[in-house]
Amino acid sequence: MTISKDKLLAARVLVVGDVMLDRYWYGAVERISPEAPVPVVRVTREDERIGGAANVAYNLVTLGAQSSLLTVVGDDEASRKLEALLTHTGIQTFFGHDAQLKTTVKLRVIGRQQQLLRLDFENTPKTEVLATQSATFMELLPRHDAVLFSDYGKGGLAHISDMIERARAVGKPILIDPKGADYSRYHGATLITPNRAELQQVIGAWQDEASLQAKVQNLRRQLGLQAVLLTRSEEGMTLFDADGQLSVSAQAREVFDVTGAGDTVIATMAALVAAGMSLRAALPLANRAGGLVVGKFGTATVSYEELFA
Repeated sequence: MTISKDKLLAARVLVVGDVMLDRYWYGAVERISPEAPVPVVRVTREDERIGGAANVAYNLVTLGAQSSLLTVVGDDEASRKLEALLTHTGIQTFFGHDAQLKTTVKLRVIGRQQQLLRLDFENTPKTEVLATQSATFMELLPRHDAVLFSDYGKGGLAHISDMIERARAVGKPILIDPKGADYSRYHGATLITPNRAELQQVIGAWQDEASLQAKVQNLRRQLGLQAVLLTRSEEGMTLFDADGQLSVSAQAREVFDVTGAGDTVIATMAALVAAGMSLRAALPLANRAGGLVVGKFGTATVSYEELFA
């Protein structure tokens, strides 16, 4: 199934969640350190990219949809860098600033084409800043066709239950990339998109497909969700809804890097749902987008042309 580019261009998605700055240091590894049994990386190149919810918003605009980004950042070098990187993307940004907050930075050290080390710099925002986001959220809500919550567990979504309720009240589809073991805060959402490890944290292990289906459908009913989309790496994806389940197999291709593949999948689902497509119709396209993006290095995106090639 395809959708016209015009329809996608008119689709507006509000992305709310935790943003981060992805830093990459690339270098040559020619020796082992005399101080400890670790490789010495001689850094030859640095790269900075938008990550977290910002990457989700970037996936949306690359596809051709319109995207607004609501988030909380620190008042630091990383937040200024992030805002500068977002300037020319076409994403409308609504940043709350908290001087007590450290903007999340993930620094990856790459040597010989592989990740050797990742360093995370972060802390949790104060609730006052998050409360101001609720007011902005209410202002932005009527102007969008769908809401996408990108939860990275960094504290930027302390008021998510309240936001879901408000979005539901005005009939907006709500898509969530979940985190943590407590999914009760996502009650009433349209779709959540956990991967295998994330889902296992919530429903426990499953023996076979039948037990998986029973557990997921139980979770779906308990939380009042329209659907659960389980992303299963090499096994593709399965959508669980009131009509049962629908599976699509992974797009066979060389997997180069899975970073950000989940962002691409949920952004594609959100753009298509905002453009009027059903979850079941959007599923194979989101699966294709995820397959395309793992063939690229780092947090990557997919264009309308690539998706419908």
